[in-house]
Amino acid sequence: MIRALALWLLWPGALTAQVLTLPGNATLDSDISVPLDSYDLPTGPWADGAIPATRIEGEMTTQVWRVAATGLASLQLLRPLRDQLRQAGYDITFECDTQGCGGFDFRFGTIVAAPPAMQVDLSDFRFLSATRQIGGDTRAVSLLVSRTPQAGFVQVIRVVPADAQEVPPLTAADAPAARAPGPATSGPVTTGPTPPSPGATGDLAQALTETGHAVLDGVTFQTGDVTLSDAKMPVLQRLADFMAANPALQVSIVGHTDSQGGLDGNIAISKRRAAAVIARLVADYGADGARLTAAGMGYLAPVASNLDPAGRAANRRVEAVVTGPIN
Repeated sequence: MIRALALWLLWPGALTAQVLTLPGNATLDSDISVPLDSYDLPTGPWADGAIPATRIEGEMTTQVWRVAATGLASLQLLRPLRDQLRQAGYDITFECDTQGCGGFDFRFGTIVAAPPAMQVDLSDFRFLSATRQIGGDTRAVSLLVSRTPQAGFVQVIRVVPADAQEVPPLTAADAPAARAPGPATSGPVTTGPTPPSPGATGDLAQALTETGHAVLDGVTFQTGDVTLSDAKMPVLQRLADFMAANPALQVSIVGHTDSQGGLDGNIAISKRRAAAVIARLVADYGADGARLTAAGMGYLAPVASNLDPAGRAANRRVEAVVTGPIN
């Protein structure tokens, strides 16, 4: 079962002192305030070459928090903050998840703090916009949440009128620490549909069910090429089995590279490698090609440092990402 068991999800978020309470294992890595600025608050996903937005003017604060825990999910980070915003009187005006936001285009079409402070996994991020009206003035908050295997990252942007009175502090970190979901300790959840059991297809199915993405270990290519090697790749059989057991789901195959070479070339290579994996899935394992899409992220979503050979090798990978139900 998909169970979010981290204790801080139950944190009530007493908002008398600040707008948002982050988990106790979060550290503030960046905090920038500008007395008067404008912010194009996203109000919809990337479409027709742009992100629809409402311009908000006033004092603008941008913070980035790093949550020190492995195995976190983006929704696990976002959900309690969304609930706290509602408790503080904010209306959620827009919320999206990765491809629903517009993927690559959305991430690079809105304000994102520079790395290393803010890390965005292009296969797993969430965004939320919220506003609150006080005496005819608009206060706005946006959240961008993502993660790496080692930590979670939360970007908070708030804009309040420059002459606003009684503006509470934006954030504090005193909720229970965030931890990755663990095994269920109580009876089964009965409030929603039961996800597929991972037993039939192994750890890959469990990862796709619980986190929505998984590295396709054992997928190898000819050296310096986009052609798959002739080696056996049991992980592709497991992915085909997962798709057959879940016929309503769509899956994206996403290629990744290390940082050697130019961005455009790496994106092209990673997408061609993803397409080669799809071709093999369809031809050799009977996967439904209509439910598969290829994407290439180049070196924009590393899982390790590109400063050493071991890190670069880890970054050269292909992932399966569950993008949602068939429309």
